[in-house]
Amino acid sequence: MGDKKKVKFKVKKRKVKVKRIIAFILFIVLLTLLFLLISKIPIKNIYIVGNNIVSDKEIIEAAGIGDYPPLLSVKKKKAIDKIQSDVLIKQAKIKKNIMGKIYIYITERKILCTYNNELLLEDGIMVENTYNISNYPILISDISDVFDKFVKKFALVNDDVLLKISEIEYAPNNVDNERFILKMNDGNIVYVTLNKINKINKYNSIYSELSGKKGIIYLDSGDYVELKEE
Repeated sequence: MGDKKKVKFKVKKRKVKVKRIIAFILFIVLLTLLFLLISKIPIKNIYIVGNNIVSDKEIIEAAGIGDYPPLLSVKKKKAIDKIQSDVLIKQAKIKKNIMGKIYIYITERKILCTYNNELLLEDGIMVENTYNISNYPILISDISDVFDKFVKKFALVNDDVLLKISEIEYAPNNVDNERFILKMNDGNIVYVTLNKINKINKYNSIYSELSGKKGIIYLDSGDYVELKEE
């Protein structure tokens, strides 16, 4: 039998890359420290945008940030739900800034008028007038028969025109059971029906054509003005 040759294998030793491991550990440590530092950043400024009726203080308290807690501790969904629990607030959005700033964007429900000593809102909700709001028109008639349509149509009236109305009276006749009489703050009177309510949004241009004179504006039919005698 011939001699067997022994073949030697070299086993390469894997070098442990200590520097990379240390660098990775340092990176994790620094990342953790950075996160802890950021998590401690308090709210420095609160900006409320879009509210006209509900006060900044009420919104801040509802969101639970009155004591200016750490920015990251503010849970947006929870805060938004609490803010929107106020029936006058239709929608709330919150944006946080890493510099410690928090922005709360508010959309309030539109007020149509005061009705039975309560506020009638754009979606038909009636709420107590706790803010003693008096610059919106007063609805002086029972509108039970046309309530839903009244809400739907008057929600289309522009705010600047709505605030020019002092009284709303439901005054159906033989021709139209959805006719209303609007008494304006400037002394003019407007007749309009729910199906033609969009015409009231042209009130400013109609008023300018009167050149300071007072009259009765018929938007229910004919679209004409009957001037009052001076």
